[in-house]
Amino acid sequence: MYFLVGDDPDQPSKSRVYIGEGDSVVDRIKSHAKDGQKDFWTRACLVTSKDTNLTKAHVRYLENRFVELTKSADRANVANGNEPARKSLPESDIADMEFFIAQVQVILPVVGFDFLRPKASAKIVTTAEELAPVPGTGLHLVMTSGKYGYEARAVEIDGEITVLTGSRGTTENFTTNIYGALRQQLIDDGRLASTEDPNFVEFLEDVTFASPSAAAAVIKNRNTNGRTSWRLAETGQTLKDWQDSQLGLPNGEN
Repeated sequence: MYFLVGDDPDQPSKSRVYIGEGDSVVDRIKSHAKDGQKDFWTRACLVTSKDTNLTKAHVRYLENRFVELTKSADRANVANGNEPARKSLPESDIADMEFFIAQVQVILPVVGFDFLRPKASAKIVTTAEELAPVPGTGLHLVMTSGKYGYEARAVEIDGEITVLTGSRGTTENFTTNIYGALRQQLIDDGRLASTEDPNFVEFLEDVTFASPSAAAAVIKNRNTNGRTSWRLAETGQTLKDWQDSQLGLPNGEN
């Protein structure tokens, strides 16, 4: 098995991945390198078993499942032209392959590939009880602007920020926003849309960002420090102060 991964030139908010298999992976990758339809990839990852006991049917099953899981995670667009058909396997073999898949899902993020990792799923919280942090569920965050009148809510898990459906940002234009292309892509994709009030845009679905600053810049439509813009919904403490407290740093010390 192998994965070819790179930025998606048609959708900057996502990666693009090609999932393939072959008896001679090196020859397959050389062939892909000459294919203009696959010139997006900049990194390759090869996966095999230590016992070399995967049959062609096993590998075809894995290929199908990895395509399914990549689409479900929604972090990357799949470049495979045709989705491989899943091969029928005995129940015991399916259990072995699913265990194999689980191991790959653990290892890939460690070496810098996150396209199989599910995104955080959360709901907008409204009561003090719901705002209380629950181990393993991430931090509930809020960003508001008295001047521009918007409010956005998010959940931080493992360094990623998922802005929740219904959150709003400003339509005010500012001089500099290094995430302007990302914001425009979200609008083009229909994930961020205008509202009846021309002063706001609204998230129509949960959107995950790689950093708090990327999320904040899309909402504010300008460069901004996400660590100081986001606050814990329960306490009002800035994300930066909370993170510093976890490291035992006094407020304001870096």
